[in-house]
Amino acid sequence: MKTQVFSLLVNNNAGLLSRVAGLFSRRGYNIDSITSGTTMDDRITRITVVATGDTQILSQIEKQLAKLEDVLEIKVLKDGQSVCRELIMVKVKANAAQRAEIISVADIFRAKIVDVESDSLMLEMTGTTSKVAAFLKLMAAYEILELARTGITGLSRGSEGVYISED
Repeated sequence: MKTQVFSLLVNNNAGLLSRVAGLFSRRGYNIDSITSGTTMDDRITRITVVATGDTQILSQIEKQLAKLEDVLEIKVLKDGQSVCRELIMVKVKANAAQRAEIISVADIFRAKIVDVESDSLMLEMTGTTSKVAAFLKLMAAYEILELARTGITGLSRGSEGVYISED
């Protein structure tokens, strides 16, 4: 089993995200992560889908996505040829004595403190999946009260093969 990141450029039409998710559910494929947002051209949306499967399943997913009417382009974001990141926000229980320790760990991971209360800290961090996992492993030593993850998003490196819409 391997994990693959698909970056789709699609026409920004109502219901498209539902159709993409429906494609996965109808065929029994699991979505590990899905993110969506407009591009510089608000008529086009970038959807990033992360899926796990064997080579045949991942190939089938790519072919099925390409058949969707509003899909303009599909790229498989490969390690070394792309940059992928995830944003997390984590709220950690923190008394006055623990704050300095948590802030120290946050500094190492370049996490930002976005909220402070008398009994907790809220941190924001962006990074690769492995960086996020390492950060959360250390934060688990404290009591994690809440956690929100955006899912992975990414772009291929360089300017070659960049999609340019035809007006």
